[in-house]
Amino acid sequence: MIATIRYNSRKLQIDLSKPLDISMPLVSSKNNVNAWYIDEPKIEPVEDGEWIAAVSEGASINFNNIQFNPHAHGTHTECVGHITEKVYSINEHLKTFFFLAEVITVAPENFMKDKVISKKQLQFVLGNKKRDAVVIRTIPNTRDKFSRQYSNTNWPYLKEDAVKFLVNKGIKHLLIDLPSIDREKDGGELLGHNAFWNTQGKLRLDATITEFIYVSNKIEDGEYFLNLQIAPFENDATPSKPILYKVIS
Repeated sequence: MIATIRYNSRKLQIDLSKPLDISMPLVSSKNNVNAWYIDEPKIEPVEDGEWIAAVSEGASINFNNIQFNPHAHGTHTECVGHITEKVYSINEHLKTFFFLAEVITVAPENFMKDKVISKKQLQFVLGNKKRDAVVIRTIPNTRDKFSRQYSNTNWPYLKEDAVKFLVNKGIKHLLIDLPSIDREKDGGELLGHNAFWNTQGKLRLDATITEFIYVSNKIEDGEYFLNLQIAPFENDATPSKPILYKVIS
């Protein structure tokens, strides 16, 4: 189904029958992707005495409790409330859900003992393109990202000037396939998060960061229409399901 959408001053054609899901599912398993030094997520039936709320155990329904952390256990979207004393809710501040996005692939560079994404790299792949969102796929890009245990691995991250470059380009929504845009252990500086949300000036309350995505190698770099779907949690972050649609024209 081809849809024609007027977005800002452009008419975009997208094929709604070909959604490209770039989220990672949450699984009750030690093999679920994980970060930040906590246990795996748990999805378990409610128990009341001898009664277990699972059809497989003789109940008439499946009725599960779910225990997880949105930042540690899969694809999630967060707002400035992630790093501010004042409470800001992603459900309150993300009010539109469709954006023009650019998918880019970046090989993190060596920087001292780290791997980083630099301003120069982003300048090269984005050029003069005007987008609301950028979707960053890091390489190598293998399926083990679905089960990788990231704690104490010093994953790649965005340098502060790279994040400021995105802000200056007008990027409101940053999506990446890593646990964080910042260094795993940075003494609490969170340079990238602070730069993206402009915590030293007027807060960018409608800007979001989505982490732990997975962009299949079958998805080409280029222009897409992004549907950023979130669960309505009154929290700084929520599990999310970003969907891409290729822009045909």
